[in-house]
Amino acid sequence: MSGSSSVSTRTPPGGAELIEGVRRGRRAAIARTISLLESGHPVGDFVLDAVFASTGSAWVVGVTGAPGAGKSTLVDGLVRELRKHERTAAVLAVDPSSPFTRGALLGDRVRMGSSAGDDGVYIRSVASRGALGGLAAVVPAATRILDAAGFDFVVVETVGVGQGEIEVAATVDCTILVAMPGAGDQVQASKAGVMEIGDLFVVNKADLEGAARTRQELRSVLALRGKAAPTVLPVSARDGTGIGELLGAIDVFREHAQRTGDAAQRRRSQLIEELERLIAREAQLRVLRRVGRKRLAAANDALAARTVTPSALAGGILDEAIGPIVGLPA
Repeated sequence: MSGSSSVSTRTPPGGAELIEGVRRGRRAAIARTISLLESGHPVGDFVLDAVFASTGSAWVVGVTGAPGAGKSTLVDGLVRELRKHERTAAVLAVDPSSPFTRGALLGDRVRMGSSAGDDGVYIRSVASRGALGGLAAVVPAATRILDAAGFDFVVVETVGVGQGEIEVAATVDCTILVAMPGAGDQVQASKAGVMEIGDLFVVNKADLEGAARTRQELRSVLALRGKAAPTVLPVSARDGTGIGELLGAIDVFREHAQRTGDAAQRRRSQLIEELERLIAREAQLRVLRRVGRKRLAAANDALAARTVTPSALAGGILDEAIGPIVGLPA
């Protein structure tokens, strides 16, 4: 996560114990490692590097949608359904960040009380920390830790703040978009591209008036994507209606994606995009360290005075830090 240094061959204090604990699915080791990753501690990176080769088995499901759509209740019901079939599940609930503590405002045990205490379930709240789309920067790394710990499913529940939720699709194997009756704004959001990220669609609170109309509206919008029969499932997470059908739809999607190679291609693309993001972030950190605060202060003064354009100034700073571009790579 931190990306501040090259991978060390030396095992840091406590690193071996955490690696062993994560591989054995020990809750304390999982929690400690995710906390280290959240804080950018190098031991967290060390553990992640050590277990990376053994990841890729868990199926990662993203659950997103507008606030108030009942995502947490839906996730709770999905986890209980998984446990009925003796499948293990871990949940990463991305909560709004506290402006004071920068921690997650909502307690994980409060959000999903019916799943707490089950040895086959692990629940963790992570703070969004202002990340675009409400998806915490630690989520991809934490997902891999939970994967390495042996969970069959990892469910990522996002904040639900609109178009930025497109970010969730860059992390998961399957995205569930949750709407609720009368969610005209949810359908309208399709114009901004939000609907494009969904693999499965759920109308939650389907026992309420207007659910059938919302399903039809969603089907109409999704038909524009070229899907002959888009999957829009009615669910009432509160009483469990439709949860079994939702898990069945997830399994069908997974089997098809794996059979056709779509799942492998999606994961490959996600890793490449993540690599590019990490390179850009690390390059920015190194450049800023190298040029120093005084140079940046002078740059800000020049921008404020409008004596140089941002693009020209950025190019000059990069030339100072890493040298000018001599030629383009092949």
